[in-house]
Amino acid sequence: MNKITIAIDGFSSTGKSTVAKQLANHLGYIYVDSGAMYRAVTWYAMQHHFISNTYFHVQDLIAHLDQIDITFTFNPNLGYAEVYLNGKNVEKQIRTLEVSGFVSQVAEISEVRELLVKQQQKMGESKGIVMDGRDIGTVVFPNAELKIFMTASPETRANRRYQELLSKGEQVSYNKVLHNVQERDYIDSNRKDSPLVKAKDAIEIDNSNLSLEEQFNKILQLVKTKL
Repeated sequence: MNKITIAIDGFSSTGKSTVAKQLANHLGYIYVDSGAMYRAVTWYAMQHHFISNTYFHVQDLIAHLDQIDITFTFNPNLGYAEVYLNGKNVEKQIRTLEVSGFVSQVAEISEVRELLVKQQQKMGESKGIVMDGRDIGTVVFPNAELKIFMTASPETRANRRYQELLSKGEQVSYNKVLHNVQERDYIDSNRKDSPLVKAKDAIEIDNSNLSLEEQFNKILQLVKTKL
C-alpha cells in the first residue's frame, strides 16, 4: 500500500497530538510530535537559566543549540513514543504549564526553527508519517498529501488543557490556562518566522463539538480518500 505524509497543524490544545497518535497507530505510521521538540528545547533553556519571567538570553540559547539532541523512543506500555533530551526521558517535564508559558517565545527563534525543521524533514523522508505542529503543512512538509488544520474556541481549548493538567496533579487555575492559550495563539500567529497559518490546501476541522471518536473517524475518511 502506498504511504502518504499527513500534516496536522492548528492552535494549541486542539487535540492535534491525540488524533495524530490515533492515526499513526491505526495506519502503522510513524508519529512525530513536533511541538514536543520545541518544548524540549524550552526545557533545556529553562534548566540552563537562559529564560525566565524576567529575561530571555536568546544568544546564549543559540550558542548551545549544537549541544541539544532530541530523540523519540517508543514506549510499548503507553503506545506512543516519548521524548528524550540528550538521552534523558523528559516527557513529563516538558508538559507542564510553566514550559507552555515559554515555548512560543523559544519557537520564535529562527535558529531553533531551522534546526528542528531539518530534523523533522529527515524523519519524513520515507513517508508513512503523521506529524503535528504549527508549520508542518506550510514549511516542514509543503508537499504533504493530506493537510489538516484544527481549530476550536479558546475557551474550549483552555478547558481541555485545564482538565488535563488537573488530572496530572498540577494545581492551576482555569483563568491562568485560558490566558496562556490566548497568549500562545497571538505569538504563534504573529511571529515573523513560520507563523501559524492555514495552508491553502489544508482541510479545516473545528472540533469544538466533536468527540474524540467523531474527530478520528472524520479524519480517517480523509486519509482513506487520499490513499
